[in-house]
Amino acid sequence: MIDSHLHLWTLDTFVTGGVRPYSWLGPQHGALFRSYGEDEAHESLVAAGVRGTVLVQADDTEADTEAMLAVAARNSWVLGVVGWVRLESPTEAAEQLARFGAQPVFKGVRHLIHEDPRADFLHLPAVRESLAMVAGRGLAFDVPDAFPRHLGSAVRLAREMPQLTVVLDHLGKPPLADPGAMDPWRADFRSLGRQPNAVAKLSGLHLPGVEYSADRLRPLFESALETFGPERLMIGGDWPVSTLGAPYGRTLDVLLELVSTLSPAEQDAVLEGTAIRTYGLAPRAGT
Repeated sequence: MIDSHLHLWTLDTFVTGGVRPYSWLGPQHGALFRSYGEDEAHESLVAAGVRGTVLVQADDTEADTEAMLAVAARNSWVLGVVGWVRLESPTEAAEQLARFGAQPVFKGVRHLIHEDPRADFLHLPAVRESLAMVAGRGLAFDVPDAFPRHLGSAVRLAREMPQLTVVLDHLGKPPLADPGAMDPWRADFRSLGRQPNAVAKLSGLHLPGVEYSADRLRPLFESALETFGPERLMIGGDWPVSTLGAPYGRTLDVLLELVSTLSPAEQDAVLEGTAIRTYGLAPRAGT
């Protein structure tokens, strides 16, 4: 399988303008509040039988993207990088896209919209202009932690920009522990699924107040299958964030138990095919 969602970060190697990188991450995050590097990531992937991964940004900085690209240059198991560009500034975004895009492993863009105070971020004219450039380069756009503030906006974005591949990370973070909030999530989730340019990740499902097990997550899995189909679903371990809920192997085992109910062709789609097609992944020569 290919893990479509893995993070790396180093907390002590660079500071930009006197600001610590990964400002969202602090002592309150327990074991996450340390550096997670390529060697530890690779060990986790090998132990779980994962043949390659997509690195996904965890900070809205150039430095984070450059660090991931440097890791990719050293490691052929990195099949793709989803980085960050300054979407609200089309001029800067164009320069960054050209520079990062010079490396074939650069496959997509993400912005931490759930950390951004602007509820209308995805509708800003400048952001739309930049996203048109993202689409023009054949890159995907990942949307993290969309519910409740941004899932409806992701629907509108996918509908109004059919040329852009919109990737919903973590199934939009469904509020499974809050039955009263599930209907609004379900309505927007299904609306997004009706957009043919949208795909979703089975990732980041260590949800607050919810037991992490195949039985507990099965309703979400069945909703995702009904809405997107296996050809628009991909699997992701969300390492190391997921380790707060379960070891990496256990995280994948639960997802694999769910996927095992599918036909062999459908399993291939969820485990590799969707990620390969969405991000334009290809095998890389050993480095």
